Amino acid sequence: MKDGNTNGEGWTFVHNLAAEAQWKPGLRNIFDYRDLGIEEGTKGGYVAHVIRANGCKAEDKVQKWHLHDCTFQMIFVLNGWATFEYEGQGVRTIRKGDAILQTPRLKHREIACSDDLELLEIVAPADFKTITFEEEEMSAAE
Repeated sequence: MKDGNTNGEGWTFVHNLAAEAQWKPGLRNIFDYRDLGIEEGTKGGYVAHVIRANGCKAEDKVQKWHLHDCTFQMIFVLNGWATFEYEGQGVRTIRKGDAILQTPRLKHREIACSDDLELLEIVAPADFKTITFEEEEMSAAE
């Protein structure tokens, strides 16, 4: 994992306009992502994006147990809901207005989400890796 630039050194001012939003594919094929320009502004220290459901119903690797190799991950629900299971924290449903601070390298999986889910996610560093686990590995760890 890279440390990224989280101390503010060399950061630049960012004003990301909703009128110019570009939605692109990202980590999850069931979501579209709007990059908010924070990665460039923080020189890789953080990444921030709005994530929204795109109607695709395909399974993907992140619906299985996984973790993000990062030092900070925060989610704020803008619309809809999602249910996750977190290792040691159980099943949690987050709804519009709810926030989650995931501790570093917390194993989790998505169980379900609404068709209108939209959330803000902020992660440090911007260049983080996602590591997946098989169900058998999770059972053996318990």
